[in-house]
Amino acid sequence: MTRLLDPGMRLTLRPMAYPQFFEMYRAAIKNTWTVEEVDFSTDLADLAKMSPAERHLIQRLVAFFATGDSIVANNLVLNLYKHVNAPEARMYLSRQLYEEALHVQFYLTLLDTYVPDHADRQRAFAAVETIPSIAKKAAFCMRWIDSIQSLGRLETAADRRRFLLNLICFAACIEGLFFFGAFAYVYFLRSKGLLHGLAAGTNWVFRDESAHMAFAFEVVATIRREEPELFDAGLERDIAAMLDEAIACEVQFAEDLLSGGIAGLSVLELRTYLEYCADQRLLTLGLPKRYQAKNPFGFLALQDVQEVTNFFERRVSAYQVGVEGEVTFDASF
Repeated sequence: MTRLLDPGMRLTLRPMAYPQFFEMYRAAIKNTWTVEEVDFSTDLADLAKMSPAERHLIQRLVAFFATGDSIVANNLVLNLYKHVNAPEARMYLSRQLYEEALHVQFYLTLLDTYVPDHADRQRAFAAVETIPSIAKKAAFCMRWIDSIQSLGRLETAADRRRFLLNLICFAACIEGLFFFGAFAYVYFLRSKGLLHGLAAGTNWVFRDESAHMAFAFEVVATIRREEPELFDAGLERDIAAMLDEAIACEVQFAEDLLSGGIAGLSVLELRTYLEYCADQRLLTLGLPKRYQAKNPFGFLALQDVQEVTNFFERRVSAYQVGVEGEVTFDASF
């Protein structure tokens, strides 16, 4: 029996070895949205009345958004697609790649709206090289992309562990911590009645990213069932070190964003929230909590994207849109 990471290129959907991935692909089609649906009409007025500290937060956040999803898309194309050997899984990854492109378009539109000055936009796009707190996060991402880019085939257990660490890094640390930290700032501002256009678009991005993580963690769970020997104490230690480093990167970013002082938001709270998120990722991986942190942000529990605090309990029907045809929507992630 072939396994998910066995080298090769299976091409046909029948007989289907992993129907759960096909159902995730079909569910993702239901979560279709366009950037044109996002209304930024009230955001410019909000920006004009924000404090300098709040505007600094937004400028840094937008600068991170400018390249974050492109980094994820690059890893998907360069590293994930060629090694996950099931056509139904590659169908999902193809859909994810489309969604990452949609996020890039959303953030480009956001930049054009929020930062009308050409020189300021250029500085935002150069943030991965010029702003230390963003450069540190980008370097973390690129190091993990590079960690397996030379692997043409996953021939050995060591190769497969390297692949698993890359997959877990992008799901748990980049999408699961870097992006979720960014979403927390957006929803904090919305709780103050600010930037409803950004928050509305973020709702859709959030739902996409939650599904991306659910898919990645299902891949990890599948590999664990097929090759349990890969999940040893060494892998667990490497995951813990990875999460520690990701949190350190994101805390440095928080120190930058909040350097002007934002009433109701502190670096300590951001660190606690990140540790809370990291514990949720560990539980999803079947590993014990590391930080024993609780979610400090009541505004996340109250806002209308319920999945921020329990996104892995969400069912696909929570974000479906109407299409025709026979599709199963109630399969839990």
